[in-house]
Amino acid sequence: MIIKDIRVYRGRNIYCHRPVVKMIVDTGDYDIPTKDIPGFNERLIKTIPSLNKHCCSYGYEGGFLKRLDEGTYLPHVTEHIILEIQNILGYDVKYGKARLIEGHLYNVIFEYELEECAIRSAKLAVKMVNKFISGEDFDFEQELEQIRKVVVEVELGPSTMALKKAAEEASIPVTRVGNGSILRLGYGRYQKMIEGTITQNTSCIAVDIACDKILTKNIIKEYGLPVPEGDVAYNENDAIGIAEEIGYPVVVKPFNGNQGKGVFLNLLNKEELIVAYRNAKNISDLVIVERHIKGKNYRVLVVGDRVVAVSERIPARVLSDGIHTIRELVEIENRNPLRGVGHEKPLTKINIDNISQFVLKKQGYQIDDIPPKGVYVYFRESANLSTGGTAIDRTKEIHPDNIEIAVRAAKAIGLDIAGIDITMENISMPLNRSNGAIIEVNAAPGIRMHHYPSKGKSRDVAKAIVNMLYPKGSKATIPIISVTGTNGKTTTVRMISQILRMYGYTVGMTSTDGIYVDDVCIYKGDNSGPKSARTCLADKNIDAAVLETARGGIVREGLGYDLADVGIITNISEDHLGIDGIETLEDLAFVKSLVVEAVKKDGYSVLNADDPMTPYISKRAKGKIIYFSMHENNITIKRHLEEGGISVYVKNDTIVIANGEIVPVAKIDEIPATLNGKVLYNVENAMAAIAASYGIKIPVNVISKGIKSFYCDENHNPGRFNIFNVGSFRVLVDYGHNIDSIRKVIESARKLNPNRLLGVIGVPGDRSDSSTLKIGEICGEGFDKVYIKEDLDLRGRKPGEIAKLLEIGVLKGGLSKEDVNVILKEVDALKTAMYEAQPGDLIVIFYEKYAPVVDVINNFIKISQFDIDESKERA
Repeated sequence: MIIKDIRVYRGRNIYCHRPVVKMIVDTGDYDIPTKDIPGFNERLIKTIPSLNKHCCSYGYEGGFLKRLDEGTYLPHVTEHIILEIQNILGYDVKYGKARLIEGHLYNVIFEYELEECAIRSAKLAVKMVNKFISGEDFDFEQELEQIRKVVVEVELGPSTMALKKAAEEASIPVTRVGNGSILRLGYGRYQKMIEGTITQNTSCIAVDIACDKILTKNIIKEYGLPVPEGDVAYNENDAIGIAEEIGYPVVVKPFNGNQGKGVFLNLLNKEELIVAYRNAKNISDLVIVERHIKGKNYRVLVVGDRVVAVSERIPARVLSDGIHTIRELVEIENRNPLRGVGHEKPLTKINIDNISQFVLKKQGYQIDDIPPKGVYVYFRESANLSTGGTAIDRTKEIHPDNIEIAVRAAKAIGLDIAGIDITMENISMPLNRSNGAIIEVNAAPGIRMHHYPSKGKSRDVAKAIVNMLYPKGSKATIPIISVTGTNGKTTTVRMISQILRMYGYTVGMTSTDGIYVDDVCIYKGDNSGPKSARTCLADKNIDAAVLETARGGIVREGLGYDLADVGIITNISEDHLGIDGIETLEDLAFVKSLVVEAVKKDGYSVLNADDPMTPYISKRAKGKIIYFSMHENNITIKRHLEEGGISVYVKNDTIVIANGEIVPVAKIDEIPATLNGKVLYNVENAMAAIAASYGIKIPVNVISKGIKSFYCDENHNPGRFNIFNVGSFRVLVDYGHNIDSIRKVIESARKLNPNRLLGVIGVPGDRSDSSTLKIGEICGEGFDKVYIKEDLDLRGRKPGEIAKLLEIGVLKGGLSKEDVNVILKEVDALKTAMYEAQPGDLIVIFYEKYAPVVDVINNFIKISQFDIDESKERA
């Protein structure tokens, strides 16, 4: 079996509303049930016995084994292997399916949580299947361990993962930025960045102060808070001198260390001091020597102006059973499933190193000794979880005075989130100079000890942090309007953007011609896919986003946002059929329905009540539905209104909103984009835009003003029914590229009463032969003369192939050969049409590239004006 392609869907998609991977595999000569491959099923179950829990289509444990016995195929087996590998690695994924594409090609689709893990699991599954086919030995555990090592490097740590989940539970969109610990919460103007527990509000100066332990101590001391005596040692003699001055026992720690690295407590004499100093010196050039404070080690977590959690931290240790050596006890403890490498899991594995050996020696042990039963053996004197320590929740026990002290300490340094390390006998007693001290103030404190205490209640610190960033009632995201459909997407997006700008919003807009922030294009080209949506939503300046969401992007990658406030489907008609497995209008409607499936519960799906596919789509739509229609007597509209729904429709040549009462918005002839009602499809687009704006609570008077100020020109709607006056004739530029759009443009152009209607026509090469022939026929019926051109991007066609099909269609539509001119280059075809135009003619060009076409027209206008001026001068 060979992997032909792997595609990642990071957002909601047509397969699942959770992230999935689609892998295309070729089964080759093994397109047979696995029960017919000698030994295959037996090797599989022996290697991964946990597959016996898979339910498969039977819905009960063991269902997958039954499918194996009955006979199932390699892609289906591969799907289950991929899911189980991810399960073994700690990811709760269940969704998967395998489907035949054609021949020996299959789609294997499966859910994932970590992209890197998913792709590596897929490749391992295929490798495993091929090994089982050939009967070769396969070391599954070794391969699994390789993936596990990668996962540790790229997975979010427990603290960051807790923050991600807390934000998602609060319905705040979360985006991981890069492969580190930076998360973007929310969209647009209201987004917030956070890295671990450092927020975008955390002062850089405050972090620098917290990293300087002496400076921190001095500031805390100035605030009248208790800190241990001590100073910085620049060399070994300094360390000895400081220790003798303040008196033993002392503490030695690196000046700028973290996570308890190089920290030595309770040093009783010069010899221990020197060993500790030399170890700390390996971590930092400067070393701190300070008085040892007796007592328990507490971490007090301050978020904003509140203490949200308190933990008593216990240094790394094991309890002797009187049987095993210390080394063996560590090995046993490290098998604890809660312990992992670094910050991989709630607890960190205990590491035997020089510091551990030093601490053991102080207790009178060596690594291979067997201590008496019931005795705790310690490996660190510092109590950091990152060195193998554990934590006990003490949140309810902290004295009110200590709460105030901790908050004051955080504010003294300037941190919005701080871990205050306090050493004292009992946190329930007031802290003073005689019974304890503040040891450190930590920026970016870890929170896993509070979420996963070894003993006591879990504290949802991540939720407290998210609530600090987004207090109750504050906004985390902006209004998002997503627009799809066969025709009218771009115009509808532009109309909505015009209305929202009129309301005072800074609008982010994606479309087939670029990404815009208000009127400024920040990226040119077709930007109607998910990457463009993500780029737009990441802009910190925007108050609202209007996203054109094209079929291609949905099929290739899914959606570039989580949920929209409004999802719009303008219409469904024949286009792109025969591409990406979309063969019928129902297939196309299924794909585009994703836009209205991904709508918030309190949002709106805007649907065209005049479109035959709407009944199918409406069953999939989420939120409430707003229908729009050209006809006030449309049966869907009438029923919807009777049920208390909202509708937008045309009544007495006026677009109205019906929501309990009928509110007029604009007369059709007041909307410039309709050319006094001649361009009916722009009436439909206007209604969709009005419905969407109403759905996000834009006042009706603003909607009316916005739609009345939208023109079909180069400024408001470039490339959509733009009319240029070229001396004695006119040129109409439009992006019509499918049957329905070309028919409607021709119908609207006829209403402009031209002397002759000339067409410069072409269609993309990925359209079917039947569709191309039909477009040619429509043009043959509608135009008086036709100039056939081809796109520069032939999309797999041979030069002249599309032109020939169009010519056949045009002749079938009724034009004679004398009225058909094949000029393959777009600009040359347009130039010829303009040179042959007669007074009163209207040329319609369905373009591929807008800018070159407009340049040709403007140059022609200049030349024509020069000729006119020259004629006048001669006269």
